[in-house]
Amino acid sequence: MSERPDHVAGNRRQWDAWASDYVEAGEKAWAGEPQWGLYALPDSAIGVLPASVEGLDTVELGCGTGYVSSWLARRGARPVGIDNSEQQLKTARRLQEEHGIVFPLHHGNAEATPFADDSFDLAISEYGASIWCDPHVWIPEAARILRPGGELIFLVNSVLAVLCLGDLESDVVGERLMRPQRGMHTFDWVDDESIEFHLSHGDQLRLLRSCGFEVEDIIELYAPDDGTTRYTYMTAEWAAQWPVEEVWRARLRS
Repeated sequence: MSERPDHVAGNRRQWDAWASDYVEAGEKAWAGEPQWGLYALPDSAIGVLPASVEGLDTVELGCGTGYVSSWLARRGARPVGIDNSEQQLKTARRLQEEHGIVFPLHHGNAEATPFADDSFDLAISEYGASIWCDPHVWIPEAARILRPGGELIFLVNSVLAVLCLGDLESDVVGERLMRPQRGMHTFDWVDDESIEFHLSHGDQLRLLRSCGFEVEDIIELYAPDDGTTRYTYMTAEWAAQWPVEEVWRARLRS
């Protein structure tokens, strides 16, 4: 396999260009308690993170500015991050210094990590590898670097939200289907270089099982009553009725 497939190279260029737009959000997340998704839902309410990560070796696949790994470090984990964008990692390194929380950061492709087999107890991704890497490549890679019994947690757009969204960044999610669910995989948006990957529930479940995972939970996220988001493609009215995001939790069979 090529060191940098076309979608990896394109996403790298796009995320280096976008990085400045995510500095403020990264600063806020580093300074706060764990919150998830478009509507900043508190982890205390939805339970994405394990009850304890004390002493665990963790890897964040597509870590961006590194805030998820900072949350894990504060809870006693030994995190490592990898991201495709050097500009995102520049922000992460600055925030490490400002907060006095330092952990290894790697500039690279989460589909082909530099880590040895059986290196980690937990792999996690919030809108990182989980949507910007090919699931048929990054999920087997996560299985390779996890220890038997290790956990994989990843947050993605809900299937329904993807099906109800148009092809342009300016589109707003609506109440009718815009594309077929059958054959979901690659989403090449027409107004930028980014390429995303989304699978149907059945395809995602079968892929995880084929890689040795058992799915333990799928947490559907909705907008709270007073929910607001800076992302213009989603409305609180829509997200209060249908799941806007999904958190998958799976464990590698021992």
